[in-house]
Amino acid sequence: MKNIALESKIFVAGHKGLVGSAIVRNLLGKGYKNLVLRSRRELDLKDSLAVNQFYTQERPDIVINAAAKVGGIHANDNYPAEFIYDNLAIQNNVINGAYQSGVKKLVFLGSSCIYPKMAPQPLKEEYLLTGALEPTNEWYAIAKIAGIKMCQAYRKQYGFDAISLMPTNLYGPGDNFDLQNSHVLPALIRKFHEAKIHGDETVTIWGTGKPKREFLYVDDMADASVFLMENYSGDQIVNVGVGNDVSIKELAELVKEQVDFAGRLEFDTSKPDGTPRKLLDVGFLNQMGWKARIDLEQGISCTYEWYCQQK
Repeated sequence: MKNIALESKIFVAGHKGLVGSAIVRNLLGKGYKNLVLRSRRELDLKDSLAVNQFYTQERPDIVINAAAKVGGIHANDNYPAEFIYDNLAIQNNVINGAYQSGVKKLVFLGSSCIYPKMAPQPLKEEYLLTGALEPTNEWYAIAKIAGIKMCQAYRKQYGFDAISLMPTNLYGPGDNFDLQNSHVLPALIRKFHEAKIHGDETVTIWGTGKPKREFLYVDDMADASVFLMENYSGDQIVNVGVGNDVSIKELAELVKEQVDFAGRLEFDTSKPDGTPRKLLDVGFLNQMGWKARIDLEQGISCTYEWYCQQK
């Protein structure tokens, strides 16, 4: 049952990012108007003094932490120090500051990369900490696991209502399309678009194309986040996904079709594949009454349309 008033003061940390901006859209669409938003320039979440001062001044009722340093395989593998330090600092300050200032509820957004590389598929919530992580993004994963455990610890010791959501691979309007630091889907959109514009005959895809991934449109993720904010209060982490996956090759073919690129695909097998498969078991969330609504083809089309509008 929904027990959060529409006039509740809600702080969305990371509101300019892919997920945070979608959450703001969703909250406004549902009638939540009392939102507290701060850009990175206005509030450095790595600065504990600044965060504590913010909480003292604003006293939000609810916090949704969508702030994080994120990136694809290349970024994670090349900047491990920034990925672990920045994410730990952000989480520590946001979670502890929320508890200290009397926040009623906190929603922490993690990542599906918290699960062991070779865990059985689909990934159930109880598989957390049952095996070794994928080496190319373990720094980010370890930081997110620490955030989960911090939420659980504060619930256990202080009764703090902090919940943790584990989204699968996200994409959509507002994504990062930088070829060096982005995730696979936006990178493919940009590669195919530029190849089409330049009249190229081929597009090169990293790896073998065999790994399978699950993709959730960001507005679905935002809807699930608000749904769980309103309806869930528990220690268990909650997977958020669509419940099905595609190979990278299949994904590339879908993007190629949506972009209308007439050339062919080539695969650079010297580049890493990452985890062989990463599909979330979303049975727990589905049983609560929430399911994703936007399929991959529709989501890619909307994302590409947004990308072209930014050019």
